[in-house]
Amino acid sequence: MKPFAYVRPGTAAEAVAAYAAHTGAQYLAGGTNLVDLMKLGVATPDVLIDVSRLPHGTVEGVPGGGLLIGAAVRNSDLAAHPAVRTRYFALSQALLAGASGQLRNAATTGGNLLQRTRCTYFQDISKPCNKRAPGTGCPARAGVHRDLAVLGHSEHCVATHPSDMAVALAAFDATVHLHSTDGDRSLAVSDFHRLPGDRPDVDTELRPGELITGVELPPVPTGARSAYRKARDRASYAFALASVAAVLTVEGGRVQHVGLAFGGLAHRPWRARRAEELLVGGPAGREAFAAAAEAELAVAEPLRDNAFKVRLARDLAVDVLAGLADGDDGGEERS
Repeated sequence: MKPFAYVRPGTAAEAVAAYAAHTGAQYLAGGTNLVDLMKLGVATPDVLIDVSRLPHGTVEGVPGGGLLIGAAVRNSDLAAHPAVRTRYFALSQALLAGASGQLRNAATTGGNLLQRTRCTYFQDISKPCNKRAPGTGCPARAGVHRDLAVLGHSEHCVATHPSDMAVALAAFDATVHLHSTDGDRSLAVSDFHRLPGDRPDVDTELRPGELITGVELPPVPTGARSAYRKARDRASYAFALASVAAVLTVEGGRVQHVGLAFGGLAHRPWRARRAEELLVGGPAGREAFAAAAEAELAVAEPLRDNAFKVRLARDLAVDVLAGLADGDDGGEERS
């Protein structure tokens, strides 16, 4: 591993100032992805700015009924938080579907959003990769791409975003709070990650030096139920081939509100806006759910070996939505 300097600021202001003062700096939170990439030689920061002990480690209610999650909250703690389990159940399910217990104990909310792709070409520095080394090519398109994107990819990159948590946050319309030397701003989670286009090396809309300080969840609609389901090659510790997060409110047999997002299909969590438009106001039944999912996935462009992901995602969406319409979120009975 390349030698690096280490800085531990006490506040967000000190952290962004340290970033601005050091060329080649990178923020370190739980380190569950970044340290792996440093060992592989993919990430080579000159300075690590440790933000894991900044005062952003709490989950608090906000006026209006939402929830503010500090960027340093550990994934295990967030999954077990009573407000998350009762009001944002799909988020708890998504967190528990990711990684191992040990990794969830270390990983943070901010770091989870900034995970980089697990595309094998990106992680192997002996191979070309436009995401790691722009302009070198994307061998995954003709090579091993069974796990990679079917939506929103480009000729330059077919990588997928690996986070489970971010998919659930997108379905809940969460907002990411950011801090920099220029001040504070916020971004919708659905707008936080980028499609690859001709700049696959840029994963997010973060500006240089910006620090994630928290994620805010709006209040859930009255009567809404939510669920997250993930299809993967083995029962644990595997990234999604496809996943679905859904938030659904049904009254009188008709859909009043729906938030739907797919994971494992694209360079970012894929918010299913087309499907949502078709569903709201319509019947809450499997036929309508299937038609909406198929309309959303009609723009998919699968490669040689991953066309199965389109059908897989559709079936997951239909099962999750139908279960929610029937009052089943896949979890235990809760008051």
